[in-house]
Amino acid sequence: MGTHNINFSEQFEFTGKVKTLSIVGIVIGIAAVLFGFLAGDKVMHERTFANLLLMGYYFACVCMSGTFFLAVQYVAQAGWSASILRVPQAMAKTLPIAAVILFVIISAGLYTHNLYHHWHADGLTVEGSPNYDAIIAGKAVFLNVPFFLGRQVLFLGVYSIFSIMFVKFSYNEDLAGGLNSYRKSFKNACIFLVIYGFTTPVFAFDTIMSLEAHWFSTMFGWYNFAAMWVSALATIAIIIILLRRAGYMQWVNNSHLHNLGQFIFGFSIFWTYVWFAQFLLIYYANMPEETVYFYKRFEYYKFWFFLNLAMNFLAPVLLLMDRDNKRTDAKLLFVAIVVLLGHWVDYYQMIMPGAVEDGHNGFGIVEIGTAVGFVGLFTFTVLSALSKKPLIAKNHPLLQESLHHQL
Repeated sequence: MGTHNINFSEQFEFTGKVKTLSIVGIVIGIAAVLFGFLAGDKVMHERTFANLLLMGYYFACVCMSGTFFLAVQYVAQAGWSASILRVPQAMAKTLPIAAVILFVIISAGLYTHNLYHHWHADGLTVEGSPNYDAIIAGKAVFLNVPFFLGRQVLFLGVYSIFSIMFVKFSYNEDLAGGLNSYRKSFKNACIFLVIYGFTTPVFAFDTIMSLEAHWFSTMFGWYNFAAMWVSALATIAIIIILLRRAGYMQWVNNSHLHNLGQFIFGFSIFWTYVWFAQFLLIYYANMPEETVYFYKRFEYYKFWFFLNLAMNFLAPVLLLMDRDNKRTDAKLLFVAIVVLLGHWVDYYQMIMPGAVEDGHNGFGIVEIGTAVGFVGLFTFTVLSALSKKPLIAKNHPLLQESLHHQL
């Protein structure tokens, strides 16, 4: 497509069926959560909070990784992606909303003792108490409510600030041109990547691993990083493909899709590597304090355990190994959707065993409804953000390289 045919003022219009369906999804989600709280017992309340944590964490992680995508492109001074940056920018712009929602879920779960009850319960750290737990007492300096919530505010707040900055610099670049905004983006991206690299493992330790506070794995943070990163890549691919089908972003060609497909393929293998390395070390050592993690998942969540591997390893590797599949929007769209659903399964079997009593796991209205609600919320917030500015960063210094990108 010649650059003289490109409308550099093209904007997405968030109206019609997509907007209506996103609102309907939000309503379904609210109804499912109310059903879980009003129609159930203590176990159902735990399941509802677990699903809220699952989707709140997923929502925040995908938006965080949208910011990470922007930072990587700036630091690498990548040219291929210059014409598609508005999509991850919309995800980054949504992060403050996702961060507030996640913080509210975590705080409510702590307050009601429906989340993190393995370390947040009366008497666990009081010597002489019938509920005293020496392991939890030993971790109390780190796992206490004020410090725990303080870390959540710090991490999510810092990520949100950088997200807003990257979006602001790009919009300023549209208005003023030149290299000043791009240089600011580059410098701040360098700082962000260092902060992000050191803090995302701790963020995962806090939010997910501490649900089972007796167990720990030093690989768990990178396992979570791989999951959130590949999920964001799949989300970016889905949004771009659907926008193209709706008549927008016609400057995106098969080579851009190829790059996204390569990233999804490569980081699905990386996710599997970290997952298997963690599993193999625990399996081979066969230490009870470590094997309990996988015992629970194999005993009560066996179907989800194997489905996780099939969707997050076998599907992307087998379907994206072929070059043509990465360049075909229908096939890439299918794989990206499978990967997104697969990492819902991944988070489901990470969270449920530690949040819900053994043997009381279930799958039904609450799980489906909460997921639908957050998909609707994500669609509404991200597409609303996307519709505010033109779909192309017209003054990006590497834009011409992206518009003529060929592999």
